[in-house]
Amino acid sequence: MEQRRVRKAVLPVAGWGTRFLPATKAMPKEMFPIIDKPVIQFIVEELLDAGVENAIFVTGRHKRPIEHHFDINTDLERHLEEAGKEEILENIREISHMINPIYVRQKQQLGLGHAVLTAEPAVGSEPFIVSLGDIILEKGSENIKKMLSLYNRFERSVIALFEVPEEEVGKYGIAKVREIEDDVLLIEDLVEKPSPEEAPSNLAIVGRYIFTPRIFHKLRDTKPGKGGEIQLTDAMKLLLEEEAIYAYRIEGKVYDTGNPLDYLKTVFEFALRREDIGEELLSFMTRLISKQSQLIDKP
Repeated sequence: MEQRRVRKAVLPVAGWGTRFLPATKAMPKEMFPIIDKPVIQFIVEELLDAGVENAIFVTGRHKRPIEHHFDINTDLERHLEEAGKEEILENIREISHMINPIYVRQKQQLGLGHAVLTAEPAVGSEPFIVSLGDIILEKGSENIKKMLSLYNRFERSVIALFEVPEEEVGKYGIAKVREIEDDVLLIEDLVEKPSPEEAPSNLAIVGRYIFTPRIFHKLRDTKPGKGGEIQLTDAMKLLLEEEAIYAYRIEGKVYDTGNPLDYLKTVFEFALRREDIGEELLSFMTRLISKQSQLIDKP
């Protein structure tokens, strides 16, 4: 049987973003800028670097700005052209044509598993990637390419893992793994948000997956949990009963933009790397920290 190439990626972006309210009342958190580029664009560029151009966005009624971002804006382009801003105009046109977007509406936000299941009509019976909309992976590490290489070798689902401090395992889905070769891990069990004592390892699921289409059958069989939500981790545990799931240990840094503090850390780190603003920002932060320290030290 001919191997089916991974051609599509599912990006679940329908969540309410409640940790950022009231900012997310009108603006999706996936559109929050990392200086001058929205989070979702980093994720799309990562897929493009891996040769995946078909992006299925699972959206909600409040997520139209994502659609607008990847669409053509003729009024803006005309304004930039008339203003002679050719470099910015070229960048805007590239964004409008960078992917083949497909938008699927998740009418009720019933969990990550439900969001993935909502994409089934657009995915069909093909293997596919899932990339969460609030996780940025360090550029240049080629993580998706390497996950695809594992999938092509074994033709089984592959999930990305990264090491977290033991005191933080309760924030993540944690994997029990067995190393079968150098850098080839086999999933033995998955535990959702365990205590440090219960955690089988400190390897957390990072928000990048490659699934065989069999996952859709397991999502339909998954019983809703807390809040009536269908959890993707529960469906993966069911999938484990029938077929192997492999794991890839992420290379490079993982940036979580899904909560205010980690989002700000990400913005500052990216800004400090920028040649145009990094040095001046560092100088400003140094002065600010110095002033704050003086205020704290005053009796």
